[in-house]
Amino acid sequence: MRAIYVLWIRQIKRYFRSKSRIIGALGQPLLFMVAFGFGFGPIFQKAGQGNYLDFLAPGIIAQSILFTAIFSGIELIWDRQFGFLKETLVAPVPRLHIMIGRTLGGATIAAMQGVIVLCLALLLGFRPSLASIPAAILIMALTAILFTALGTAIASLLQDPHGFQLIMNFLVMPMFFLSGAIFPLSSAPDILVKISSLNPLTYCVDGLRAALTGSGHFGIILDLAVLSVLTAATLGIGSYLFSRMEL
Repeated sequence: MRAIYVLWIRQIKRYFRSKSRIIGALGQPLLFMVAFGFGFGPIFQKAGQGNYLDFLAPGIIAQSILFTAIFSGIELIWDRQFGFLKETLVAPVPRLHIMIGRTLGGATIAAMQGVIVLCLALLLGFRPSLASIPAAILIMALTAILFTALGTAIASLLQDPHGFQLIMNFLVMPMFFLSGAIFPLSSAPDILVKISSLNPLTYCVDGLRAALTGSGHFGIILDLAVLSVLTAATLGIGSYLFSRMEL
């Protein structure tokens, strides 16, 4: 268990050593909230849907967690190429502990990123229900673990960082745009709602929206149940692939 803790803390320290990475990770969510929130806000309000920033903020928080969590998997490829991973794997600890430690480290960073974006949204005028913040943080944590484990699982199968980026571009952006983060599923065509219901990020966005604004589409209980099952399954798959990874 000590190995899990050491790798967990090491991942967090590595992240905070790079100030440019922190600023870059916050730039895109802030841009989305300002450009979309204030740009499309009047149109959204005229359509009778209320304050667009209140609708958009949970989706941007989920986007920030998704990007930070899943791209943490690329560190696995770089560590393999530069030999750092080999030094870790030769330690007399199970690979499962190594995978869990790395995943918890990446997930902690992603969840913290989500909290920071929530604070930025508050400064821009987002007004959530403060009583449901603990439920929102739980959803953030599950989402962060889910997508960090997914990134690690994919990176365990790849040798080339460029291949990882290609797969992420075909996976991450469609996942974000089809999650209902920037448009309400209640007014979307049925085919789009069905596709969105197969998207794991949809349940994160919907859960955060239900917790923070009380306007979820599926219901927070279903969101939590789906996220919990998917997180457990992805951790299991990621652990298996990581244990069979060749250096």
